[in-house]
Amino acid sequence: MKFKLNYLIIPLIVIAVSVIGSFFTDSGMDWYDTINLPDFTPPGSIIGAVWTVIFILCAISVLIVWNKTKHDKVFRIIIMIFIINAVLNVLWSMLFFNQQMITASLTEIFILNATTLALIIFIWPRSKLASSLLIPYFAWVCFATFLLYNIWQLNR
Repeated sequence: MKFKLNYLIIPLIVIAVSVIGSFFTDSGMDWYDTINLPDFTPPGSIIGAVWTVIFILCAISVLIVWNKTKHDKVFRIIIMIFIINAVLNVLWSMLFFNQQMITASLTEIFILNATTLALIIFIWPRSKLASSLLIPYFAWVCFATFLLYNIWQLNR
């Protein structure tokens, strides 16, 4: 089997997104510990474990898309949405944790949801597996949106 450079580069990009997002998250934990949270807020260890699994699934999904649909006419659109989604993922951590902008992060998370759903829809006809791997991500971001809405309600 021939080694493909994308097997190294794509996971490194996903790790970079995770690390940068974690940096912003960690920078705001003192503030986070002072705000009102809904009773159903999961503990940080659960949130971290879920994000780890989600990032692994996303990396696999991107690898499948990259290797299976490179010559597809919407390949560039899908990759662009992946990039936008990654930027939005980091931006959300920056807005919420680092900048403590609950309202802005609530607005932004709706866009993150939209790009995640767009990825699932665009990828589905090309690879049901790659698309399905993104469903836990979409479900988690929907839950995070509901959680964030409740945080916004409790802290305005």
